[in-house]
Amino acid sequence: MSRIRAAVLGSPIEHSLSPVLHRAAYRELGLDDWSYGRFEIDEAALPAFVAGLGPEWAGLSLTMPLKRAIIPLLDGISDTAASVEAVNTVVFTDDGRRVGDNTDIPGLIAALHERGVEKVPAAAILGAGATASSALAALARICTGEVTAYVRSRARADEMRQWGERLGVSVRTADWSRAAEALTAPLVIATTPAGATDELAGAVPEVPGTLFDVLYDPWPTALAAAWSGRGGTLLGGLDLLVHQAVLQVEQMTGRTPGPLAAMRAAGEAALHARH
Repeated sequence: MSRIRAAVLGSPIEHSLSPVLHRAAYRELGLDDWSYGRFEIDEAALPAFVAGLGPEWAGLSLTMPLKRAIIPLLDGISDTAASVEAVNTVVFTDDGRRVGDNTDIPGLIAALHERGVEKVPAAAILGAGATASSALAALARICTGEVTAYVRSRARADEMRQWGERLGVSVRTADWSRAAEALTAPLVIATTPAGATDELAGAVPEVPGTLFDVLYDPWPTALAAAWSGRGGTLLGGLDLLVHQAVLQVEQMTGRTPGPLAAMRAAGEAALHARH
């Protein structure tokens, strides 16, 4: 039996949960002839790797630092991917084309919808990296008012305002020294590296709204634990990973994974095994 292949590429890649999630989906769908691997690939190695892929390949997942580097190697990208100049999903079509998409944005929205968050009057973003632009694109669809981005430099502030203009979102920026103010927003999306928001844990309000912290390891972060302790709605990086992975599986296989629970359980088990 010939196997159909897919994989996640990035550097570093050993921490990626994508193989765990996609393989769980394949099991649920009975796709015994599908395999999903991972490859340590940096920007320099990417063109040769992609050029060497054979007809058995169905798709790729891309993580950092490849989400922009992959774009020149593709035959086309979706409007969603173009809106943030970032591709995390490549599908190889039957006619040999390589088409890029971004499932982080709809995945973020789907995760919020799962928790009953469909529209918010305002929001705050902690950080200004690549994930922050995807968060802004998601907020363009669910936030009816202003988004405040808390950043560490003027250059980052300028970048976030430019993304806001491009995505049609009203963005105000504030210095990171005022980040505790973000926690009073109805929706807070934390896109910062591990440890960056620990200093904010003591500033969680008595009645918090919704926090979406995109980290999944370590979990919970100090901020997430404090938020949950106050009874706020809490989403983590695994929520985003599962929802964006479901969309990737749909695009690559043409099949919709049934229960999200199987993929989430597989991810939770893998994280637990690390600790």
